[in-house]
Amino acid sequence: MESRQHAPTAMLTGIAFTWPGQEAACLRLDRFRVAAGEHVFVSGASGSGKSTLLGLLAGVLVPAQGQVMLNGTALNRLTGAQRDRFRADHIGIIFQQLNLLPYLSVLDNVLLGCKFSARRRRRTAEQGGGPAAAAAMLLARLDLPEAIWSRPAAQLSVGQQQRVAAARALLGRPELVLADEPTSALDADRQDAFMDLLRHECRAAGASLVFVSHDASLMPSFDRHVALPAGIVTEAA
Repeated sequence: MESRQHAPTAMLTGIAFTWPGQEAACLRLDRFRVAAGEHVFVSGASGSGKSTLLGLLAGVLVPAQGQVMLNGTALNRLTGAQRDRFRADHIGIIFQQLNLLPYLSVLDNVLLGCKFSARRRRRTAEQGGGPAAAAAMLLARLDLPEAIWSRPAAQLSVGQQQRVAAARALLGRPELVLADEPTSALDADRQDAFMDLLRHECRAAGASLVFVSHDASLMPSFDRHVALPAGIVTEAA
């Protein structure tokens, strides 16, 4: 039996996922494992299934076959509503399309996740003294000045929106953080600050991080690299 320290946070086994209307699976995984607190860099060509992998880990997608285990819970056996609740409590996601609510302010977008999870709200106490204080800390560290916190997200640049999405994902210190090309619109200085904050918050929470990117220069700072070749992984542990 594995020790608690090395117990897997996420384990995908025997996975096959096919998009509606397609005959062939776009992603097959014999085994994909992420240990508690591990930071994994995922690369692969366009169409190799990187975003699909994150969708499965988040419980946004459900495989046609196989099992998705997170913290001992089989996500593929939960109802849609149960997966939504589990995601709100345990997973922070930086989507490639960001998924901010354009009419909400910067601050309200960051706080949104905590509105759906009492567990995440409680954890902000150790992060920054409560939801509002923790959100302010994250926004400041991501170089988003207080003067723009009341602006609707739609008025921000893409790079600013990426940083708002990151603050939302990190608020309340979830156990698993999923990031899909989160630095694509950031300049070098802001990318460095972003990566420092992401790693710091994940380490402070003991959170696992699965980070998808085409930027190979970021790879050395991760614990492990997984390449998705043509959408099929036979062993990634």
